[in-house]
Amino acid sequence: MGFFIISEKKMLVAITIVNYRRRFIPFALMAMAVHRLPLMLSKRCLFWKLMGCGEKGTFTLKPDLRLWVTLTVWKNREDLDRFYAESFISKWWNKFALEKLTILSEPLSSHGQWSGKEPFKNNINKDNSAQKEPVLILTRATIRPGKVKSFWSNVNKVAVIMGSSKGFIYSVSCGEAPFYLQATLSIWESMDDAVNFAYKSPEHAEVIKKTRTENWYSEELFARFKPVASFGSLNGINPLSKYLINETEPANAG
Repeated sequence: MGFFIISEKKMLVAITIVNYRRRFIPFALMAMAVHRLPLMLSKRCLFWKLMGCGEKGTFTLKPDLRLWVTLTVWKNREDLDRFYAESFISKWWNKFALEKLTILSEPLSSHGQWSGKEPFKNNINKDNSAQKEPVLILTRATIRPGKVKSFWSNVNKVAVIMGSSKGFIYSVSCGEAPFYLQATLSIWESMDDAVNFAYKSPEHAEVIKKTRTENWYSEELFARFKPVASFGSLNGINPLSKYLINETEPANAG
């Protein structure tokens, strides 16, 4: 499996999964409020989301107060590196986190909206070779209030079988708010593996059908990305180390 070379000119999406030290859980909760301001004020960050996770990153109603996800979009690698080397948020992570894993990706396709925006659509990488390389899939949705119970009663069985599906590498379930603002990030060895799980798995195919027939979502987005690099680890492991350039995190100014 070959390594990718990152173009300095291409837009990058950074997904950082932070595992806080148990004694610093109050700072993890505080970050959901405190980190909004520097991201809002940043002229270089094109789009961002702060999200909590289900227990151990799984699709469950039980929250994991140690595990949190920050998704950011950058015009180029230089802006991204400056954020990870110099930002208040990065320094916060380095002080309070036990571990963190960052995955850098380039958009391949995107359909739908997130908070009324299309954050990836105008920066698509037309790289057909990525079809046979690892792919990161993002699905997110705003669940209608009257459909929350139906949603949660159906998705758990899909989450259970995902981890044993062919080509599965890693996944984390997260959301901006409990119950109704939900997202899943999953990484697969190839696009074929992701598609086979989505449409040839009876359980997942049934859930896809119900999202339409029962009109679960008031807003949704589906996007595919080409992972290009990663740094850090979770539980001592970088799940992408054999597929991607496992870089050293940009040096923090302290």
